[in-house]
Amino acid sequence: MMKTSLLSSTRIWFVTLVILLTLGGVLRLLDITDPPLDFQPSRQLRNSLVARDIYYSLLPSATDEERALTQTFASSVGQYEPPIIEWIVALSYFVTGGESYAVPRLWEVFFWLAAGIALFDLMRRATSPWAALIALAYYLVLPFSVQASRSFQPDPLMTSAFVIGIYFLYRWSEDSGMQQFASPKETWKWAILAGVFLGLATLVKIVIAFFAGGAAVALVLFTLGKDFWKSKQVWLMAVLMVVPALIFYILLNQGRSTEYFFAWTVTLLKLISSTDFYTKWLAFIGSLFGLTMIFLSIAGALIATPRMRWLLISLWVGYVLYGLTLPFQMYTHSYYHIQLIPIVALGLAAVLNPLVESVAAQSGVGRAGFIALVIAVIGYQAWIARSVLVAEDFRHEPAFWSEVGEAVPADANVIGLTQDYGFRLMLWGWRKVSLWPLSTDLRDVQGGVQNADGNFEDITAGKDYFLVTAFGQLDKQPDLQKILAQYPIAAQGDGYVLYDLR
Repeated sequence: MMKTSLLSSTRIWFVTLVILLTLGGVLRLLDITDPPLDFQPSRQLRNSLVARDIYYSLLPSATDEERALTQTFASSVGQYEPPIIEWIVALSYFVTGGESYAVPRLWEVFFWLAAGIALFDLMRRATSPWAALIALAYYLVLPFSVQASRSFQPDPLMTSAFVIGIYFLYRWSEDSGMQQFASPKETWKWAILAGVFLGLATLVKIVIAFFAGGAAVALVLFTLGKDFWKSKQVWLMAVLMVVPALIFYILLNQGRSTEYFFAWTVTLLKLISSTDFYTKWLAFIGSLFGLTMIFLSIAGALIATPRMRWLLISLWVGYVLYGLTLPFQMYTHSYYHIQLIPIVALGLAAVLNPLVESVAAQSGVGRAGFIALVIAVIGYQAWIARSVLVAEDFRHEPAFWSEVGEAVPADANVIGLTQDYGFRLMLWGWRKVSLWPLSTDLRDVQGGVQNADGNFEDITAGKDYFLVTAFGQLDKQPDLQKILAQYPIAAQGDGYVLYDLR
């Protein structure tokens, strides 16, 4: 423990905790009314369309035409997870009087900060409060964390519920390991809370099962050993963790789950046989977290106290298995790594603890220099996070897509080469188009873009118009450019062209 009265004062580190949480909250609320195109726009737009459908189904003033359109849009985006965050946001729209870009961000920020409090107390139980605070700062001000944790998608809620769940799981392990001092009522409380939150995390998005399952197995074995199966609390936690996700993903949504598994795992599993895959994976997470931080966190897992060591190693093993199961996303989709943020922070707390203890024994000048350095690093990262958020302004996007929507006849059958699977046009232009195949990394892995010259007539059969808004994609398909040049232009504006195919 810290020997210096100033640094070991509960009041001092509590004030520091409040300051860090405030800083994390303020960063995430910057540009809160900007359209949700700042991070993984297709995912955020997808959730916005689903939330709108729920909202309009509740809104008494909505017309039948509006309800039909919103339902059509929502059904076209695919449902792989239960719409939990979408329901929360839609109900908030209903209470606050209408759709708002700020509402989902406020909810996501609230979840992330609540998980931050649990994460801090979890780290504080295995390290000094100051090591925990420095690691918490990483969780709160890392630019990737700031962007990802405020985005309107299930991942921030999934990660937050997971963090709170492993906190309660750790508390259960602590109390169960001291049975002569612990109250049975307390251990039952921690078991129920751990099961509920880990079950919620798995229900929100099933991919967290790699981490939640690993953590549960590790701490149960660490705490109870080979006699774990005799514990009613263990069986209760297992039921709470597994049954909700089992019901939704296997019983109610089996078709979608099977489709996702074959599309993203089975067909892409060949990637893991290439060394290039591991190089790309490591380089990608290095760009998000910093490779030095990754390796320091892993080192922290190896030197942590026994209970925390079991937890951290199980989480890293879960991460590796998760990556091997969804190989393409590991080097292309940044939000698939959001759950790694608290894991890296946990490992950093463990590796920082000896350093902080050493600093506590230094002279006043040494301590002051160390504190100044930490503040400078936190301030720099916070400034970078702030700069990323305010660097772009998307407020012009709704008006542009509204103009495009007006140019597209409501009763026409349209195919398009457009951004984000047509979600922008659906959200702001209230029009839905069929999608022309894109030239993407995924399509290259799967076998390349379709031959426009040979398939154009088949793909556009029955279509009245061809909309182009993604001109970068059009440049990648010169055959399509030549074909479209033969058709008259029905409408044109700054950023779009509508070709008449009739």
